[in-house]
Amino acid sequence: MDRIAVITRQVRSSLGAVPCAASDAVVKEMAPTGKLRVALNMRNQLLVSGKTSSGDPEGLAPSMACAFAEKLGVPVEFVPYENAAKLADDAAQDKWDIAMIGSDPDRATHIDFTAPYAQIEATYAVPTTSGAQKCADVDKSGVTVATCAGAAYTLWLERNIKSAAIEAIEGHDETYEHFKENGLEAVAGLRSKLKKDASKRPGTRLLRDKFMAVEQAAATKKGRAEGFKLLSAFIEEAKKSGLVKDLMTKFKVDKDLSIP
Repeated sequence: MDRIAVITRQVRSSLGAVPCAASDAVVKEMAPTGKLRVALNMRNQLLVSGKTSSGDPEGLAPSMACAFAEKLGVPVEFVPYENAAKLADDAAQDKWDIAMIGSDPDRATHIDFTAPYAQIEATYAVPTTSGAQKCADVDKSGVTVATCAGAAYTLWLERNIKSAAIEAIEGHDETYEHFKENGLEAVAGLRSKLKKDASKRPGTRLLRDKFMAVEQAAATKKGRAEGFKLLSAFIEEAKKSGLVKDLMTKFKVDKDLSIP
């Protein structure tokens, strides 16, 4: 497929160090339509940096997907989603073959996650007048945290916060507005996103530590056992070979992401 040729050429020099070989049976299992349908969370700009001149997604996640498709010997069809929650909800449907998404047990009903290939810190923004100095200070009675509904870090907060109240709002900007309009004590988010959006939250500062790290992984439907083994091996070799690091540098996200 012509539309992935540019991205495929860009990563091909690294692919030679990723020794995955796909049998015909595995190719049929992972790409039953003859092409690899790749679900992407378009909201995460660290993973999907933008679009090519032809309008296709580009960035770390699309490039990783193209690299895996190259190993299968099939073309890519991107299936864009406006948020991770909708992407995960569609896992039970026949709409995509693999997904590049934050790993979380609440999303694992219908899919299997590989080990992560990247991590993104999640932390809190608090009013400059707040006494909170570390993330543990936020989990107290009387504290309410605004957070974006469906995000991996929100799912983590909903499982792990003991004393603070969690209010999940649809959309990042709407979450900031809710935080400001209601005079809440904290807003949760990815550190890089919170830094970028600082002007939307005047009078706030970021805490220096993290409450968790969102683990970015590849996923496929349950029941694709051999294909999942190949996908998992590909992710591990992509980390070891330097492919992930090279792509992070290429798309200028290496300061905001780490390789676990």
